[in-house]
Amino acid sequence: MKAQRLRITFTRGEDLKYITHLDLMRFWERALRRAEIPVAYSEGFSPHAQISLAAPLAVGTTSEGELMDVFLERPMTPSDLIRSIGSQLPPAIEIRSAVEVGLALPSLQADVRFAEYDVDVAAELADAQAAVERFLAAASVPWEHKRESETRSYDIRAFVSDISASETAPGVVRLRMRLRNDNSGSGRADQVVAALGLGAPLRIHRTRLLLAGTSPAREAWRARGRFAS
Repeated sequence: MKAQRLRITFTRGEDLKYITHLDLMRFWERALRRAEIPVAYSEGFSPHAQISLAAPLAVGTTSEGELMDVFLERPMTPSDLIRSIGSQLPPAIEIRSAVEVGLALPSLQADVRFAEYDVDVAAELADAQAAVERFLAAASVPWEHKRESETRSYDIRAFVSDISASETAPGVVRLRMRLRNDNSGSGRADQVVAALGLGAPLRIHRTRLLLAGTSPAREAWRARGRFAS
Protein backbone atom coordinates (compact mmCIF):
# COMPACT_ATOMS: atom_id res chain seq x y z
CA MET A 1 0.00 0.00 0.00
CA LYS A 2 1.29 3.46 -0.92
CA ALA A 3 1.40 5.75 2.10
CA GLN A 4 3.78 8.45 0.84
CA ARG A 5 5.51 9.69 -2.30
CA LEU A 6 8.95 11.29 -2.16
CA ARG A 7 10.52 13.05 -5.14
CA ILE A 8 14.29 12.87 -5.35
CA THR A 9 16.58 15.09 -7.41
CA PHE A 10 19.96 13.48 -8.07
CA THR A 11 23.09 13.73 -10.18
CA ARG A 12 24.56 11.19 -12.58
CA GLY A 13 28.29 11.67 -13.09
CA GLU A 14 30.96 10.52 -15.49
CA ASP A 15 31.45 7.07 -13.96
CA LEU A 16 27.81 6.11 -14.61
CA LYS A 17 27.09 7.88 -17.88
CA TYR A 18 27.31 4.68 -19.93
CA ILE A 19 24.79 2.59 -17.99
CA THR A 20 21.35 2.05 -19.47
CA HIS A 21 18.03 3.27 -18.11
CA LEU A 22 17.14 -0.27 -17.02
CA ASP A 23 20.48 -0.68 -15.24
CA LEU A 24 19.88 2.59 -13.39
CA MET A 25 16.45 1.41 -12.24
CA ARG A 26 18.00 -1.82 -10.94
CA PHE A 27 20.73 0.15 -9.19
CA TRP A 28 18.17 2.27 -7.33
CA GLU A 29 16.12 -0.77 -6.36
CA ARG A 30 19.22 -2.39 -4.81
CA ALA A 31 20.31 0.80 -3.06
CA LEU A 32 16.87 1.39 -1.54
CA ARG A 33 16.63 -2.23 -0.41
CA ARG A 34 20.09 -2.21 1.19
CA ALA A 35 19.28 1.05 2.97
CA GLU A 36 16.09 -0.60 4.32
CA ILE A 37 13.86 2.12 2.91
CA PRO A 38 10.18 1.01 3.25
CA VAL A 39 9.49 1.06 -0.49
CA ALA A 40 5.99 0.04 -1.58
CA TYR A 41 5.75 -2.91 -3.97
CA SER A 42 3.22 -3.72 -6.65
CA GLU A 43 0.82 -6.59 -6.17
CA GLY A 44 0.61 -9.69 -8.32
CA PHE A 45 2.74 -12.67 -9.28
CA SER A 46 5.96 -10.66 -9.70
CA PRO A 47 5.99 -7.65 -7.33
CA HIS A 48 8.34 -4.81 -8.18
CA ALA A 49 9.44 -1.69 -6.33
CA GLN A 50 7.21 1.34 -6.88
CA ILE A 51 9.81 3.79 -8.16
CA SER A 52 9.80 5.81 -11.37
CA LEU A 53 12.31 7.99 -13.19
CA ALA A 54 11.10 11.11 -14.97
CA ALA A 55 12.77 10.74 -18.37
CA PRO A 56 15.38 8.28 -19.65
CA LEU A 57 18.84 9.80 -20.00
CA ALA A 58 20.69 8.92 -23.20
CA VAL A 59 23.72 6.69 -22.70
CA GLY A 60 26.87 8.82 -22.55
CA THR A 61 25.10 11.80 -20.97
CA THR A 62 25.75 13.18 -17.50
CA SER A 63 23.20 15.08 -15.43
CA GLU A 64 22.75 17.26 -12.39
CA GLY A 65 18.95 17.28 -12.32
CA GLU A 66 17.48 13.78 -12.63
CA LEU A 67 14.11 13.19 -10.97
CA MET A 68 12.76 10.04 -9.37
CA ASP A 69 9.59 9.30 -7.41
CA VAL A 70 9.74 6.70 -4.63
CA PHE A 71 6.49 5.39 -3.15
CA LEU A 72 6.72 4.25 0.47
CA GLU A 73 4.50 1.88 2.44
CA ARG A 74 5.04 3.93 5.59
CA PRO A 75 6.04 7.61 5.88
CA MET A 76 9.51 8.90 6.60
CA THR A 77 11.01 12.37 6.42
CA PRO A 78 12.95 13.32 3.28
CA SER A 79 16.03 14.03 5.41
CA ASP A 80 15.86 10.53 6.93
CA LEU A 81 15.70 8.99 3.46
CA ILE A 82 18.73 10.97 2.29
CA ARG A 83 20.69 10.05 5.40
CA SER A 84 19.76 6.35 5.20
CA ILE A 85 20.58 5.83 1.54
CA GLY A 86 23.70 8.01 1.37
CA SER A 87 26.12 5.20 2.24
CA GLN A 88 24.71 3.03 -0.57
CA LEU A 89 25.45 5.54 -3.34
CA PRO A 90 28.64 5.77 -5.43
CA PRO A 91 30.37 9.15 -5.88
CA ALA A 92 28.79 9.48 -9.34
CA ILE A 93 25.33 9.77 -7.77
CA GLU A 94 24.50 12.50 -5.28
CA ILE A 95 21.04 13.26 -3.94
CA ARG A 96 20.51 17.01 -4.25
CA SER A 97 17.08 17.13 -2.61
CA ALA A 98 14.06 15.09 -1.56
CA VAL A 99 10.55 16.46 -1.08
CA GLU A 100 7.15 14.97 -0.38
CA VAL A 101 4.58 15.26 -3.18
CA GLY A 102 0.95 14.22 -3.35
CA LEU A 103 0.08 10.61 -4.04
CA ALA A 104 -2.69 11.67 -6.43
CA LEU A 105 -0.56 14.00 -8.57
CA PRO A 106 0.11 12.90 -12.18
CA SER A 107 2.92 10.45 -12.79
CA LEU A 108 6.37 11.96 -13.02
CA GLN A 109 6.75 10.83 -16.63
CA ALA A 110 3.45 12.48 -17.62
CA ASP A 111 4.44 15.73 -15.90
CA VAL A 112 7.71 16.36 -17.77
CA ARG A 113 7.54 19.06 -20.45
CA PHE A 114 11.13 20.10 -21.28
CA ALA A 115 14.73 19.06 -20.69
CA GLU A 116 17.63 21.51 -20.61
CA TYR A 117 21.15 20.60 -21.71
CA ASP A 118 24.65 22.05 -21.87
CA VAL A 119 26.39 20.63 -24.94
CA ASP A 120 30.05 21.34 -25.72
CA VAL A 121 31.20 21.22 -29.35
CA ALA A 122 34.44 21.95 -31.17
CA ALA A 123 33.59 25.06 -33.21
CA GLU A 124 34.21 28.75 -33.59
CA LEU A 125 31.65 30.90 -31.81
CA ALA A 126 30.66 32.85 -34.94
CA ASP A 127 30.01 29.63 -36.87
CA ALA A 128 27.96 28.14 -34.03
CA GLN A 129 25.89 31.29 -33.60
CA ALA A 130 25.17 31.44 -37.33
CA ALA A 131 24.08 27.78 -37.33
CA VAL A 132 21.80 28.38 -34.33
CA GLU A 133 20.23 31.45 -35.93
CA ARG A 134 19.49 29.57 -39.16
CA PHE A 135 18.00 26.65 -37.26
CA LEU A 136 15.76 28.76 -35.01
CA ALA A 137 14.59 30.88 -37.95
CA ALA A 138 13.44 27.81 -39.89
CA ALA A 139 9.76 26.92 -39.80
CA SER A 140 10.70 23.25 -39.96
CA VAL A 141 13.84 21.13 -40.25
CA PRO A 142 13.16 17.68 -41.74
CA TRP A 143 15.33 15.05 -40.10
CA GLU A 144 15.93 11.30 -40.26
CA HIS A 145 17.17 9.21 -37.38
CA LYS A 146 18.44 5.72 -38.17
CA ARG A 147 18.41 3.09 -35.46
CA GLU A 148 19.37 -0.46 -36.36
CA SER A 149 17.06 -1.37 -39.27
CA GLU A 150 14.55 1.43 -38.71
CA THR A 151 14.57 4.99 -40.02
CA ARG A 152 12.40 7.62 -38.37
CA SER A 153 11.53 10.81 -40.28
CA TYR A 154 10.35 13.85 -38.33
CA ASP A 155 10.61 17.63 -37.92
CA ILE A 156 13.45 18.13 -35.45
CA ARG A 157 12.74 21.87 -35.23
CA ALA A 158 9.46 21.11 -33.46
CA PHE A 159 11.36 19.58 -30.54
CA VAL A 160 13.58 22.62 -29.90
CA SER A 161 12.28 25.44 -27.71
CA ASP A 162 15.50 27.45 -27.58
CA ILE A 163 19.27 27.31 -28.15
CA SER A 164 22.02 29.76 -27.25
CA ALA A 165 25.76 29.60 -27.88
CA SER A 166 28.71 30.88 -25.85
CA GLU A 167 32.46 30.27 -25.93
CA THR A 168 33.92 28.36 -22.97
CA ALA A 169 37.49 28.04 -24.33
CA PRO A 170 39.26 28.81 -27.62
CA GLY A 171 37.60 26.61 -30.24
CA VAL A 172 35.01 25.22 -27.80
CA VAL A 173 31.40 26.40 -27.80
CA ARG A 174 28.72 25.54 -25.26
CA LEU A 175 25.20 25.18 -26.62
CA ARG A 176 22.45 25.63 -24.06
CA MET A 177 19.32 23.87 -25.25
CA ARG A 178 15.77 23.57 -24.06
CA LEU A 179 14.22 20.55 -25.78
CA ARG A 180 10.68 19.30 -25.70
CA ASN A 181 10.25 16.14 -23.66
CA ASP A 182 6.65 15.03 -23.25
CA ASN A 183 4.20 12.29 -24.18
CA SER A 184 4.33 13.29 -27.85
CA GLY A 185 8.09 12.73 -28.09
CA SER A 186 11.43 14.04 -26.90
CA GLY A 187 14.29 15.91 -28.51
CA ARG A 188 17.79 14.45 -28.41
CA ALA A 189 20.68 16.82 -27.89
CA ASP A 190 23.10 14.85 -30.09
CA GLN A 191 20.67 14.90 -33.01
CA VAL A 192 20.10 18.64 -32.63
CA VAL A 193 23.87 19.19 -32.80
CA ALA A 194 24.01 17.06 -35.95
CA ALA A 195 21.15 19.07 -37.47
CA LEU A 196 23.12 22.24 -36.74
CA GLY A 197 26.03 20.78 -38.72
CA LEU A 198 28.51 21.19 -35.87
CA GLY A 199 29.89 17.66 -35.60
CA ALA A 200 29.90 15.21 -32.71
CA PRO A 201 29.48 16.72 -29.22
CA LEU A 202 32.44 16.75 -26.86
CA ARG A 203 30.12 16.54 -23.86
CA ILE A 204 26.37 16.39 -23.21
CA HIS A 205 25.12 17.31 -19.75
CA ARG A 206 21.47 17.55 -18.72
CA THR A 207 21.00 20.42 -16.30
CA ARG A 208 17.30 20.34 -15.54
CA LEU A 209 13.94 18.72 -16.22
CA LEU A 210 10.98 21.08 -16.33
CA LEU A 211 7.60 19.82 -15.18
CA ALA A 212 4.13 21.08 -16.04
CA GLY A 213 3.26 24.46 -14.55
CA THR A 214 2.13 24.83 -10.99
CA SER A 215 -1.55 24.92 -10.11
CA PRO A 216 -3.51 26.08 -7.04
CA ALA A 217 -4.19 22.44 -6.14
CA ARG A 218 -0.48 21.53 -6.26
CA GLU A 219 0.58 24.55 -4.23
CA ALA A 220 -2.16 23.96 -1.66
CA TRP A 221 -1.00 20.37 -1.21
CA ARG A 222 2.62 21.43 -0.80
CA ALA A 223 1.59 23.98 1.81
CA ARG A 224 -0.11 21.20 3.80
CA GLY A 225 2.63 18.62 3.29
CA ARG A 226 3.60 16.59 6.31
CA PHE A 227 7.31 17.21 5.96
CA ALA A 228 9.54 20.05 4.83
CA SER A 229 12.07 19.48 2.08
